[in-house]
Amino acid sequence: MKRILFPTDFSEVATNAFVHALEFAKIIDGEIILLHSFELPVFDNQFFPENYMVIYESLELSQFEMFKDEIPKLRAIAEERNLDHIKLTHKLMDGGVVHNIKKAVKEEKINFVVMGTAGASGWSEFFSGTNTGYVLSDIDIPLLSIPENAKFEKIEHIGFTTRFRPKDKKALKSVLEIAKLADADVKCLYVKTSKSDVPKETIEKWETKFKDEPIEFFVIESEDVKNTILDFIQYKEIDILTMLTYKRGFFESLLHPSLTKKVANNFDVPLLSIHIEE
Repeated sequence: MKRILFPTDFSEVATNAFVHALEFAKIIDGEIILLHSFELPVFDNQFFPENYMVIYESLELSQFEMFKDEIPKLRAIAEERNLDHIKLTHKLMDGGVVHNIKKAVKEEKINFVVMGTAGASGWSEFFSGTNTGYVLSDIDIPLLSIPENAKFEKIEHIGFTTRFRPKDKKALKSVLEIAKLADADVKCLYVKTSKSDVPKETIEKWETKFKDEPIEFFVIESEDVKNTILDFIQYKEIDILTMLTYKRGFFESLLHPSLTKKVANNFDVPLLSIHIEE
């Protein structure tokens, strides 16, 4: 059984992402480990020699009580969606979010991380120094990030951007496994610019290799790569966009605030990041 780590601060953003985590667990036959992190303040015990431990114990207890109160709410969401059969376990950890996620991934043998990301456009905030962005660069397992306005929709079309490199092929095979479990198809996009260097023969080899799979390839000539991808998501009704983590620098500007508000609001789709060793 696959293991999904779901970091949460019990905010509305996280609660919305929890629905996606549940549905994703259903698709891959997985279980969910809920992780709540908190950081205790640093006190100089020379000023609190008598009640130093009392302060810490009270703070830890307040976090535990809040954690205990929130868990039934998440279980109720699972029950409402008829997904209460999905196994839920819990971890309450002191320390920084990113550090605890990395630690939990190792200790719990996690296969996927699912977490919410806030911001006007979802993706722009994802890459602008948030916890999600830091996690992206620090873990080597797939990360499914859920923008705050991304309501769950049945996964029918998974987008995959590619430049037809060997490491792209490895990632595509992983995406294909998920697509088959979800009874979805994969739509691969290659934006061909004047500086593109992918031979036509390479593209044809890929098409031949995957001809019996639920995969469709699109080659679009454009100098505006970012907006071509955004248009592709809209017109092909992409439910999840897949990226490779080595492309983080490019995607940092995919939904830059300079893009129109209309674009930002229309492209709140979940983003699946896959780590590929160089």
